[in-house]
Amino acid sequence: MSTETKPAPKRNAKENRIGLLLADYKGGKSTLCAGCGHDAITSSIVKACHELGVEAHNVAKLSGIGCSSKTPAYFLNQAHGFNSVHGRMATIATGASLANRTLSNIGVSGDGDTASIGLGNFLHMVRRNVPIVYIVENNGCYGLTKGQFSATADKGSVKKGNAKINELPPIDICSLAIQMGCGFVARSFSGDTNQVRNLIKAAMSHNGTAVLDIISPCVTFNNHEGSTKSVTYARENEDPLHDIDFIPHFEQIEVDYDPGTSTQVTMHDGSKITLNKVEHDYDPTDKMEALKLLDNAAEENNFFTGLMYYGGDKPSLAHELNMVPEALATLPTEKLRPTTAQFHEIMESFK
Repeated sequence: MSTETKPAPKRNAKENRIGLLLADYKGGKSTLCAGCGHDAITSSIVKACHELGVEAHNVAKLSGIGCSSKTPAYFLNQAHGFNSVHGRMATIATGASLANRTLSNIGVSGDGDTASIGLGNFLHMVRRNVPIVYIVENNGCYGLTKGQFSATADKGSVKKGNAKINELPPIDICSLAIQMGCGFVARSFSGDTNQVRNLIKAAMSHNGTAVLDIISPCVTFNNHEGSTKSVTYARENEDPLHDIDFIPHFEQIEVDYDPGTSTQVTMHDGSKITLNKVEHDYDPTDKMEALKLLDNAAEENNFFTGLMYYGGDKPSLAHELNMVPEALATLPTEKLRPTTAQFHEIMESFK
């Protein structure tokens, strides 16, 4: 009998670790304006999921209302999806997470959806540490209703067409997220696709709420001179705190670098983010330093990008509620409905 072993079949170099192509992670054709920064973010999400080997049927895509909330239609067409009403994505994400903890949540919201009508819902979701990659496609305006200033528009920004100047101070989504206890907070620019992709990959390995505030220029209403959310302004003023490289925990890779040039942040699952310092001596694990940086940036109108804060692993909402490991959505009725005796026992406990 021959003992010769057959060679393993050749794998397509374009396939990821679970045998899927990049095209398998795409969705429908975008109907956004040509050149919209949101489409660049979509591309980064698609590439991040492909590189991580994400199984789309284990993902829940969530959104609210606005140009940004159309984005989930353009990636992971085999994933679950829920498009909620304006400002309620965070609430829906909380319920979806508790109903089925086996799904990974990716939420795409906007600056109006998050920082205006949905601000209260967003803050409560963050403080509860709901497991979700929460992406804010931040363009500083309401793109569906003719470009009015949103709550994140910088003071002094000029509105297109009528030269109206924004007199109100902006809401800083990253600062708010850190203050509410978020353990993963980052800021980026949609055109910096390498940084965005690696931040998304790192956020997807975080056990809890991960907030990514991504400046995403509106090419129709907020891409003119005088706007601090335009392509030109972002490219001229972006100041990366570090170069980011993400190493998935399933890859056995050794990193060799000169002392003092890089910092590694280990995620809860063993994955690592390698931060190569770019002119800044910045520690993303120092909460007060992160808040000080963001406060100074707002005062001086600086645009820093990168991992703003990483607070490590902490219990998620489901853990705090001491929930059963099974998905509630899959539990049979007999496990969800108490017996008559159990019901009376519960009622007696309230007397």
